[in-house]
Amino acid sequence: MGDERRAVRRTGLGMMLLFWGLFIGLGTWWFQGFLAQRWNPNAHLVEAVAGEEIVLARNAAGHFVATGRLNGVPVTFLLDTGATYVAVSAPLATRLGLEPEASAWFRTANGRTRGYLTTLDEVSLGGVTARQVRGSISPGLEGEVALLGMSFLERFDIEIRDARLVLRPAEQP
Repeated sequence: MGDERRAVRRTGLGMMLLFWGLFIGLGTWWFQGFLAQRWNPNAHLVEAVAGEEIVLARNAAGHFVATGRLNGVPVTFLLDTGATYVAVSAPLATRLGLEPEASAWFRTANGRTRGYLTTLDEVSLGGVTARQVRGSISPGLEGEVALLGMSFLERFDIEIRDARLVLRPAEQP
């Protein structure tokens, strides 16, 4: 009877450890998705039909972040109306196959910094695609987030209303 009782206890302990392992694993998986949604509420933008507006929700930190494409590669954009160009980090530029065209000085929130001008073959956001967009490779940037600057955003009339940013195709002169 003692061996049977030990076997039942061992099985019970194993089931309990399995339950808690699954519970913690699924909880971690869910929480990561929750945090990702708070960082980028626009990860799954609906493709806008030509001429329609793109509406972005503000994230929990107060920024407008959206998923788009650079040269056909999915990237996360941080919209920055203070940035002249679409700016990428050096590692992201390497991954995208971008070539530096000329050295340049940039004035940023962190002061002056040296970087490189480049041309992006294609920039896409919410179904709108622009070709031959000026960009910059900024060694001061880190990670995989690209700044979506005015070299792309100039194609839109921009309106911020409540916690939404509305991009409307600009009237062509």
